[in-house]
Amino acid sequence: MVFIEQSATLVVSPLATHPSNFGEAPIPQPVTAPLTENAIFLVLTINPGREGSDAVRSFCGDLPKLIRAVGIRHPEGTLSCIMGVGSEAWDRAFGSPRPAELHPFKEIRADGRNAVSTPGDILLHIRAQRMDLCFEMAMQAMQRLGKAVSAVDEVQGFRYFDDRNLLGFVDGTENPSGELLARSVLVGEEDPIFAGGSYVITQKYVHDIAGWNALSTEVQERIIGRTKLSDIELDDSARPSYAHNSLNTIVEDGREVKILRDNMPFGHASTGEFGTYFIGYSRSPRNIEKMLQNMFLGNPPGNYDRILDFSRAITGTLFFVPSASFLERAGGGK
Repeated sequence: MVFIEQSATLVVSPLATHPSNFGEAPIPQPVTAPLTENAIFLVLTINPGREGSDAVRSFCGDLPKLIRAVGIRHPEGTLSCIMGVGSEAWDRAFGSPRPAELHPFKEIRADGRNAVSTPGDILLHIRAQRMDLCFEMAMQAMQRLGKAVSAVDEVQGFRYFDDRNLLGFVDGTENPSGELLARSVLVGEEDPIFAGGSYVITQKYVHDIAGWNALSTEVQERIIGRTKLSDIELDDSARPSYAHNSLNTIVEDGREVKILRDNMPFGHASTGEFGTYFIGYSRSPRNIEKMLQNMFLGNPPGNYDRILDFSRAITGTLFFVPSASFLERAGGGK
């Protein structure tokens, strides 16, 4: 074992027995698994003291067992749980080395449009075809972590009709598939120690539904850049440069950069809260950060995403999703 001294706390590095050190291909977490009908997004902070970090490392090894124990109750429910770790939490729990591009979420402010940065050490993205599986998994995870963590946000998301958000448009149309999916979201030889991992950014948006619904369908379509009913991209001559899909199209070296979105609507009809939980996975956080800069600052500056006139980000976090192989060794597995 290799021991790393971190802030006067002795941290055992799982990298000492990481699969890459033995020529084995790391097994990713199920980032690329098919999207599901339901999800729970849990964002947690690790409580002060060595006990919190120790409990999180132990939980890493227990996570696959918990998923199997809950998922076996309804195998067709395709339960999965993806665990991400924030920048400060990584240092506390795992020490050095770090994933090459892991850092706190970068806040963006421009003329009242704010991509806020909020606390978050651990992300649990729980997915299944049934909400009861998601709920049971969340409950078991929180019981296992106990007093080691505090919850800062929990959102229960659901698929809305034919994959639409609460603004009425299909969400995630441009998600990659097949081999392109893995190449787009999984770290490779650019950071070999952390190969098989992924970066994920989450934001919780609340919508002014009344204001949005007061717009004509034609105006809404120009803001999104797609037709509302058929989900067809507007022709270049009809699509404004400020359209949501225009500003979210990133091209590098002549090729469009893809990310995986697993966004979910959420809401409370009785209180009038309606929103979208944005969650994007990428091989590099720079890809999503560039999209957010285009949306909030504009491209060129000032040519911002008009959807932000009706949607407000109230959270913002960035996590690294280590491989399943890494989590196993962090929890003391072999």
